[in-house]
Amino acid sequence: MQDFFEILRHRHSIHRFQQDWPVEREKLMAVLEAACAAPSAGDLQSYRIVVVEEAALIQRLQGASGGQEAVGTAPLALVFCTNQTRAEKTFGERGRKLFALQDATIATAYAQLAASASGLGSLWVGIFEGEAVHAGLKLPHEYEPIAILCLGYPAERPQLTSRRKLKEMVLYATTDGVGSEAG
Repeated sequence: MQDFFEILRHRHSIHRFQQDWPVEREKLMAVLEAACAAPSAGDLQSYRIVVVEEAALIQRLQGASGGQEAVGTAPLALVFCTNQTRAEKTFGERGRKLFALQDATIATAYAQLAASASGLGSLWVGIFEGEAVHAGLKLPHEYEPIAILCLGYPAERPQLTSRRKLKEMVLYATTDGVGSEAG
């Protein structure tokens, strides 16, 4: 098992997956368990994860994502959907509009990190036609797809991209207001 901070530093988006190496069931289960361990508003877990392994369905996801080649090369994809009704019952409008989205997004991030820790590559896809994904997978009406996480063994090792420096990203709050350096 890799060190957690090494996983964070070396995780990168994979745009080509190996076609002859399927994801082992135990690795898929570990990724799904990690996603379900993610924190959620009121512990409601107002999301669903749809596992997509059939080639025809992967092709539908590729079509719904504007033909992104990377989606079509993935041996499997996880589609994270909000369950807004579940969140709304407890938290009202804020639950429906925000908490369900946050729950699904955090679960996606946990899954992505677990995939990296398992030696898998991943690609978080956010550009897609939600209605096409919904129709292509015949999702129940209360589920709204918010992320597609493609998984598989990398057929590439892309260079790590640079990140902005902390001083460009972090602000510190004080009684005098928000500033760029700790008081």
